This record gives sequence, structure tokens and C-alpha cells, in this order.
Amino acid sequence: MYWAAKSFEDINKIVTEALNINSSYHKHKIMGIPATYLDPKIFPPNADFLYNSPYIRCFIENPNHIGLHTYNSSLPTFKGTQKIELDLLRICAEEIFQGESNSYDGYIAPGGTECNIQALWIFREYFIKKSNSKIDEIAVLFSEDSHYSIHKACNILRLNFQQIKVNFNNRYLDLEYLEKIINKLKHKGVKYFIFVLNLGTTMFGSIDPISKINAIIKSHNLNHKIHIDAAFGGFIYPFTSLNNEFNFNNTLIDSISLDGHKMLEAPYGTGIFLIRKNLINNILTKEASYIQGLDHTLCGSRSGANAIATWMILNIYGSEGIIRRMKEFIKKTDKICNTLNKLNIDYIRNKNMNIISIRDGQIPKNICNKYTLVPNTHIKKPTWWKIVVMEHVNWNLVNQFINDLKQT
Repeated sequence: MYWAAKSFEDINKIVTEALNINSSYHKHKIMGIPATYLDPKIFPPNADFLYNSPYIRCFIENPNHIGLHTYNSSLPTFKGTQKIELDLLRICAEEIFQGESNSYDGYIAPGGTECNIQALWIFREYFIKKSNSKIDEIAVLFSEDSHYSIHKACNILRLNFQQIKVNFNNRYLDLEYLEKIINKLKHKGVKYFIFVLNLGTTMFGSIDPISKINAIIKSHNLNHKIHIDAAFGGFIYPFTSLNNEFNFNNTLIDSISLDGHKMLEAPYGTGIFLIRKNLINNILTKEASYIQGLDHTLCGSRSGANAIATWMILNIYGSEGIIRRMKEFIKKTDKICNTLNKLNIDYIRNKNMNIISIRDGQIPKNICNKYTLVPNTHIKKPTWWKIVVMEHVNWNLVNQFINDLKQT
């Protein structure tokens, strides 16, 4: 895993050149595309500060990255910034998740929720088209700690699903229960399985045991696909656990979803969807005939600006800088956990993640409120309170929290 850091000047130059390659609503004769630049009364295109603001400049130019740029062809009007999106996908798929060149498809989506829906949509259509499956012969299996977007996906796609129980105290998947569920579904006539595994659950930072789950899948000889929801952990776990199984070297993994707007501090609306080559063809929208390259995405039109922002962040640091940043988050998380250990406070935390979930009642409610800890539920009495160590959680804030804990 290596990509070099670039200076801000180099990044600015690359983005400027990409915008110059794009067709411009300001400069070129564009009459057929149903879009335009941002309203100049609110977003003046010639403001002085834009010279050193490549993201804002791209935002104002408003390039539409509709379609799939890893495919045969795409809308040529914005080919300059599309090339930057392709390089962002390359860094994610090849450098971070160890895929081979030209072995994947993907795009920058409005968020991890869409990425998860996209994956299940593709796999549903894969089983229907390749195996002539009926929809009630397909089932989705995932942890009860999985993100709520998986419920959304199953509801929208009308897919049967089963949640796998976890141990309350450590949030480990109950693998015996998983076996029972598989046997139950097979008895009901389910022939095709979609597994959604977590690379960092939202509440606990849990990592699902992919090897153990694969052993169960093999023992049942299941026809299956595996999607990795790495929306939270995808931009920290690979940098804090350099030798892990969650990458495209692992032939078990078919697709991965990421969120740039969490650990990378990219603007909200920056999901990254990666999938092995050609699987995405199962949801090709041929009716989008007016779009060069047609469309494979759920959202259709999408801003190129957030792809550029995420590419800029990864390149200003380079791989070594990102590793240093993520290890700094781990050091802060370690310090909090060391204090919790000394105070005999019950909590859950994966050592390579920056999420700490503290058992309800272990620390005073006023501290939870003072530091904006998040409960696992707002519907009934919570059982856990979550700390997430992000960039704004500086050492001063960590020490204040620790001191308040010690005093109580």
C-alpha cells in the first residue's frame, strides 16, 4: 500500500488542468445538457479566493459524473475530472484494498447507504439473471449490529433477510445461530445467499469474522455473494491492521462500500462503491440511451466535486501520512481505554478501531451529555454510549474527559 504525497500546489495544478479539459458551461457551446454552473449571484465564478480553492472551483463548475467511468465509455463533457475520480477509485481499490488493475468497477456515490443498496441490488439481479432465481429464493444475512441501511436495502428490493444475533457483552457474531438460520432458510427453499459483513459497525466498531463465516458457507456449499460494509472502518482499519483479510486479495469478497466523509473528513455525500469487474453489468440501465456509456448507478447524476475533494485529501497526505493520522487516533483511543480500565468501567472496543462503547450506568449521565456521547437507542432506555475519536477530538478534549471521569 503506497501512494506518494503531493504538495498543495501540485494538487491545485492537477485539478485546474482537469477542469480545463472538461467542457465549461462558461466557455463552451453547450446546449443539450440539462444542467449548468451554480447560480453566479450566489456563487461568483471569478472570486479571488477561488485561485487557491480547487474544490470550491470544481463545485462551482458543477461537473456531472453521471455513469460509470470504469466502464467502456462515459460522458466525454467532463472527462478531465472523471479522470480524477478514476484515480481515486484506483487508490481505494488497488492501494488500500489490494485489487489488481482493471479487476474492479466502481463510482463515487452520495454515501454508504447508497453503496449498500447498490451491492444488494446487483447481487439480487445476478442471481435472477444467472440462475433464474425467484426473489423468495434469495436471502440476505447480516449482524444485528449492522447499519440500518441494510434494512432499507432489503425493504426497497423486497429481499428476505435474517439478522444474526451477537453476544451482548462483546458483540461477537453467534456463529451457532448463523448455522441454525442457514439450515432454516434452506428448509424453506432459499437457494441463494447474500452476506453483508461489517468492517467496523457504527455503534461498536466490530469486525465480522470473515474466515469463520466462510468455513460455514463452505460446509453448506452455499451459492452466495459477500458484500463488505466498510463505511466506517474502511479508511482506518486497513491502516491500523496492515495484514488483514478485508481486501480484494481475498477471493471471498465481491464488493466493498466506503465513506470518505467519516475518517477522511471529506464533504458529506461521499460514498465509494467498489465491486469486482463485470458484476455491475447485472443492473445496467439500457433505457438511459441518451447517456454515453448508459448508466449502472442508483443515483444517476452526481457531482464530481466530492470525488475531487476526497482525491485531494488522500494525495495531500499520501499513504504514509494517512497511516500516521489513523495511528494518532488509535493512540488517543488507547489513552481513554487505559483510564476506563483503571476505573473498572465496562466497555467494548476493537484495538484497531477508534470507537469505544461504554455500558450504560458505568459513567454519569451528565458526562455522557457534556461530551455528546451517542446512545445505541433513542427509542427506549439505552444500553451503550459511544465515543468516536475523530480529528476534532484533540488531546486537550481527551484529557478533559479523562479528568472528569476521575473526579466522579
